[in-house]
Amino acid sequence: MAWEVLSIIGTVAFAISGAIVAMEEEYDILGVYILGIVTAFGGGAIRNLLIGVPVSALWEQGSLFLIALVSITIVFLFPKLLLKHWSTWGSFSDAIGLAAFAIQGALYAVHMNHPVSAVIVAAVLTGSGGGMIRDLLAGRKPLVLKTEIYAVWAALGGFIIGMGWAEKPLTLYILFALLVACRVCSYMFNWKLPNRSLRSHS
Repeated sequence: MAWEVLSIIGTVAFAISGAIVAMEEEYDILGVYILGIVTAFGGGAIRNLLIGVPVSALWEQGSLFLIALVSITIVFLFPKLLLKHWSTWGSFSDAIGLAAFAIQGALYAVHMNHPVSAVIVAAVLTGSGGGMIRDLLAGRKPLVLKTEIYAVWAALGGFIIGMGWAEKPLTLYILFALLVACRVCSYMFNWKLPNRSLRSHS
């Protein structure tokens, strides 16, 4: 049940995120639907390819596809209602999607008896893969590579699940809340990983 709830939360959050980015880039209705679907399911598709899950498993998620389509349609039909709140809630929606999909991807890898390293990779790819594809298709620098701490929280969730510290639904929901809170704090307080620029040397 926890897995299903997290999948729904992540799908809605990322589908909305992809649709709004497409509308910001002034894509037509087809582009809005494509970017929304790719954002919602792109990370899972990459994860499946790397951990050995048949690609056909993606097409068995009919109910999630329907949920994503409904979410995108609402965004497209009522953009003013949602966009005026997007500057406030957009990053929060993305944080929800990141946490939900990271946990879902980690659980997927654990159920296939993969080692902790693979569980962490599955969490990172599922949590941030869709957003990376979204940003690349929108002609933007991927959020995960240049902004506040992002994929690290997905990796943390994967590590905790891979170590067996969060298995029951209650602990999974606590982990979900923790990851969302960490991601929100990272963009509210501008937490960043160390970086080094070569521009000053050129």
